[in-house]
Amino acid sequence: MINRATLVGRLVEDVDLRYTPSGIATATFTLAVTRPFANQEGVREADFIRCVAWRKTAENLANYTKKGSMIGVDGRIQTRSYEKDGRRVYVTEVVADTVQFLSRPEGAQSGDRQQVKGKGAAQQKDASKTAREAFSKPPEMEWGNDDPFGGEPVEFNDDDLPF
Repeated sequence: MINRATLVGRLVEDVDLRYTPSGIATATFTLAVTRPFANQEGVREADFIRCVAWRKTAENLANYTKKGSMIGVDGRIQTRSYEKDGRRVYVTEVVADTVQFLSRPEGAQSGDRQQVKGKGAAQQKDASKTAREAFSKPPEMEWGNDDPFGGEPVEFNDDDLPF
């Protein structure tokens, strides 16, 4: 049997982070995912999909995303039910196994990294500076809407290619 869901969309609201009585973090959020086609009026509609994440993934979502952030979710579809006012309520949601942050956090610069693996502190700083210089964009360009290289051709050496 296969039960996989892969979604890319924007957060409809800020992530709701809570903790179970045993101290496990859980986050619930709704993802707006646009459909790949337009309706008869030419408008692209969206589906609003309820998701839940657990533990460190939940805490990271609450700390580093906000309403409107674009994220990718890979997980599984789960159904559950509970009693409310004498009626059985059924809920279908995506339980996130992994989450990718696809939009840059507010105030972050292109190329910023907390750590560069396998390099010392001085090399990390140099690598971060080099990355910022290589991928920086003019301030009038909005992230994600234009070419990250500013329309300039990218130069590389044949020795850099892995094949």
